[in-house]
Amino acid sequence: MRFSVTLELLLVIFCLHKTEVCSLNILGLFPYPGKSHFFVFRPYLEELAKRGHNVTVVSHFPQKVPHQNYHDISLAGKTKILEDVFPLQKSYWTVINILHFILEKGNSDCKTLLNHEDVQKLWKTKQHFDLVVTEQFVSDCSLGLAYKLGAPAIGINSHVIVPWQYERLGIQYHPAYVPFLFLEGGSKPSLYQRFERTILHNYFNYLYKYKYQPIDEETLAEYFDDIPPLDYLAREMKLLLLYHNFVLYGSNLLPSNVIEVGGYHVAKPQELPQDLKIFIEESEHGVIYISFGSMLRASSTPRDKLEAIIAALSELPQRVIWKWDEASLPGNPKNILLSKWLPQNDILAHTKVLAFFSHCGLLGTTEAIYHGVPMIGMPVFGDQPGNAAAIEESGLGLQIQITELSKEVLLEKFRTILNPEFRKKVKFISMAWKDRPISAIDNAVFWTEFAAKYSNITFRSRSADVPLYQYLYLDVFVVFTAIVICIGFLVNYIITLLLRRIAKKFKQN
Repeated sequence: MRFSVTLELLLVIFCLHKTEVCSLNILGLFPYPGKSHFFVFRPYLEELAKRGHNVTVVSHFPQKVPHQNYHDISLAGKTKILEDVFPLQKSYWTVINILHFILEKGNSDCKTLLNHEDVQKLWKTKQHFDLVVTEQFVSDCSLGLAYKLGAPAIGINSHVIVPWQYERLGIQYHPAYVPFLFLEGGSKPSLYQRFERTILHNYFNYLYKYKYQPIDEETLAEYFDDIPPLDYLAREMKLLLLYHNFVLYGSNLLPSNVIEVGGYHVAKPQELPQDLKIFIEESEHGVIYISFGSMLRASSTPRDKLEAIIAALSELPQRVIWKWDEASLPGNPKNILLSKWLPQNDILAHTKVLAFFSHCGLLGTTEAIYHGVPMIGMPVFGDQPGNAAAIEESGLGLQIQITELSKEVLLEKFRTILNPEFRKKVKFISMAWKDRPISAIDNAVFWTEFAAKYSNITFRSRSADVPLYQYLYLDVFVVFTAIVICIGFLVNYIITLLLRRIAKKFKQN
């Protein structure tokens, strides 16, 4: 008995003096029903549990195989999972419709979250959490719940920073070099692209801040009477785990509390199903992999564009594996294997997979750069245009817009990325992506534990609190203008005085 007490005392002392954090009670709030988003979050949450932290996760995607220390509060069945819901079309009207759709979804997700009986038990029983981790996307409702639980909050995402998050993080958005959600141009936009970015950036911010965020605040007010404005809580987040890496996206002006952790979801490749393995390994000239993700209906591709893709592929000697949501393609090409589901990471890891034709979702793009597979990106919505631009600017591949898609253009791009010299450069970029002093998952876990350890310290960038008039130098401009005017009046006064004296002296003479 005495030995047991001594051992426990030593363990406590060890935890107090050890630089690492001992077991934390962590709450993960992920009310958005985006399947591809949670693909990014799950490995991170499982790793936290694996390292001894007690992790409670509220999401639409409960575990199929239970993990130790990982506990689900399941929202499954409360709303439709967002999968195969967007058409393969591009227009301003599509952009505006998608924006309203996802922001309205954020409002309904807030209601689903707070209405759940097991979620309500968290605050009614005053359960203690050392940290809340929540997705930063289309709603800040989870930050209100974190405040009510008295826990510090950090954000995590699976995409680029969205327009309404720049200001809260202290990141100054500039249309001349910062890629914009939904729009083309990357870090080198034309005058027209800068113009449309400026208009839509302000429109997006106005909608979020003055139409949709107040709805979440009203929903929170139905349950709590002491929640501060969500914009304030968003600024109070300790840090953001950003699913980026500068090797792909280039250098950015990010505050120190925005941590790049891109790449941790890429798992060790598993053995391929036998039919896929045979199809790939028996290919004399290698394989091209095609997927437009889980959010796009590939079968809604315009007929002429679909025929252009098939015609281009028919002139290449490579076999093709295509994630397709129908049983066949026009003409039923014999060199194309179709499937509604495919183990994408395992396919891209195979040495005979030579190219990836994609919609530029961040998960697939990350897996491609990790495995060194050249890409052709055909972006449609969301962060895809920015990802496509990053693919081309980094040297990972080329992009093609659906409006310019033709057999000849696509065939030329395929021949470019299938060139051995091009593939050699992509392998070198892949080496740079993986060459880090600390792995992406270790980095994400470290900063999560750091935020919990030093929860009383504010890490927010000072730039997040700078008023607009100071950011635009308006006060400095006013003072400078006043000084110039005063100097002008003084010079004018002196000159006038001198002229009067000279005139007076002239008259006297």
